Amino acid sequence: MESGEFPAWLEVLLKDKFFNACLDHEDDKKNEKNILCIDCCLTICPHCLSSHTSHRLLQIRRYVYRDVLRVEDGSKLMNCSLIQPYTTNSSKVVFINERPQSRQFRGSGNICITCDRSLQSPYLFCCLSCKISDVIMRQRGLSGFLRVCNVLDLTDEVTTTTPSSTLEPTGSNRTSSESSGNEGEDMFWCQALACTATTEIVRKKRSSLSTTCRRVTEVVSTTNTEAPVNFLNRRKNPPQRAPLY
Repeated sequence: MESGEFPAWLEVLLKDKFFNACLDHEDDKKNEKNILCIDCCLTICPHCLSSHTSHRLLQIRRYVYRDVLRVEDGSKLMNCSLIQPYTTNSSKVVFINERPQSRQFRGSGNICITCDRSLQSPYLFCCLSCKISDVIMRQRGLSGFLRVCNVLDLTDEVTTTTPSSTLEPTGSNRTSSESSGNEGEDMFWCQALACTATTEIVRKKRSSLSTTCRRVTEVVSTTNTEAPVNFLNRRKNPPQRAPLY
């Protein structure tokens, strides 16, 4: 197969290791290289996006510690049909490369045409590389597999800062300023009510515990005072002897 028929970006997609630290931003946080620039044929991190704003970008994701890409994104560049997809974060993804197998599948079920991995029907390939290998072997090229894509933007917003978690407002007519203000106020009252309830429970438990201890002490003291008196009363009476006949 001639090098012109196999695009350079596809070779990078199949051979490069993603999620390694970017050497240009090794001191920054979230510097994993999880983006493939189709035009530059290299992997970049979110901090490198400023230099690739007008380029076609493909985001790589992770699923069970393996590199995957969204079917929606990959279908713009390639024919991803008949590759078994998996669902993660409400999105369908496919594996990029073949995964190691502990043992070969032995049975009459559906398997991958290339690597014999067990699959669900009606899929024929377990990953993108397996389908590419089959297409090259059958067609001696990638004609019909690659698709023309002039624009490819990141489907998810890739940021270099950690997004802050927010609470959804209960009312639908609140404005953003009102929801943020009421949100903090609601959180304050929730914490105050929780502290008050906890204090009341502890106070009731202590009160019941002290009452129980007081009752036990009274019973024990009464028993201890009555026992010696009865014993002394029994000792005061002289021993009675049987009459002599």
